[in-house]
Amino acid sequence: MNDPGPEPEARSDADAESVEVAEAPVVPASVPAPKIYLGDNLAVLATLPDASFDLIYIDPPFNTGRAQRRTPIEIVRDDAGDRTGFSGRRYRTIKLGAREYADAFDDYLEFLWPRLEQAHRLLGPRGSFFLHLDYREVHYAKVALDQIFGRACFMNEIVWAYDYGARSRSRWSTKHDNILWYVRDPNHYTFEYDAIDRIPYMAPGLVGPEKAARGKTPTDTWWSTIVSPTGKEKTGYPTQKPLKVIERIVRVHSRPGERLLDFFAGSGTFGEAATRLGREVVLVDHNPEAIEVMQRRLAFASPSLVTLQPEPEPEPLPEPLPPLPTPLPTP
Repeated sequence: MNDPGPEPEARSDADAESVEVAEAPVVPASVPAPKIYLGDNLAVLATLPDASFDLIYIDPPFNTGRAQRRTPIEIVRDDAGDRTGFSGRRYRTIKLGAREYADAFDDYLEFLWPRLEQAHRLLGPRGSFFLHLDYREVHYAKVALDQIFGRACFMNEIVWAYDYGARSRSRWSTKHDNILWYVRDPNHYTFEYDAIDRIPYMAPGLVGPEKAARGKTPTDTWWSTIVSPTGKEKTGYPTQKPLKVIERIVRVHSRPGERLLDFFAGSGTFGEAATRLGREVVLVDHNPEAIEVMQRRLAFASPSLVTLQPEPEPEPLPEPLPPLPTPLPTP
């Protein structure tokens, strides 16, 4: 039997949140250019001053236990091609190379914990921190964040739900990510209610024309499609997140001119959202391929690049000399 789950709302909200990426947006002259760091994020974070960011978002590896790989492709018209398109026309697929990173950790929390502590140190007095994971590790991460930030600083678990891809035949198909929201001070934090984008009512006839025209604010479950594999937004980088989802976080949880940070920057979606919306942003990643994607994606804002060289390994100590032989006693 077909799944009768929340398909109507999934379609409605996904349609409402699908956007084409605008070309060459105008960046306010008063906003500094994005700064991109190439290097180990723990080493980079140690160089940044306390309480220097108003919003921090990270989308670390999910510890799936396998390599994350994407192969960007280009489709060209070819009568002898391997694909059939509209009106029976044939097209040929050209592979443009592959991007891959390892996503397996023996002790994921040991890897993540010191980075969460750095996020807490770097967050300003009215700041928010967002951790984007999935069902595999989010429960462990919440226990860690409760200890680092304090349970009173937990505000929401946001579920980003999407309906795309294969279905499992042995369990309920997992079609959501989890985003934990913590604040530095639960009594003073940025939440710009008027900046929340509206989504359509599922039954507009029940709420009247005025409300139906205005739409409703989302709940803590955000229905939104993934990045289209063939859309303009797609960079080809593994695990890229939709710009619209990240823009919502930036709009509501920061203000123009404020300073933002993503230290698992990947394809640079957070950096693009922040820059388009007039925020200063710092991005960190250790993967040179990610840096390439970010530089190309943010070229409209002329980002600067800082390369943090790893500390050289200390020279090994020389082997101790063998002891001198004991002199023979004088007869």
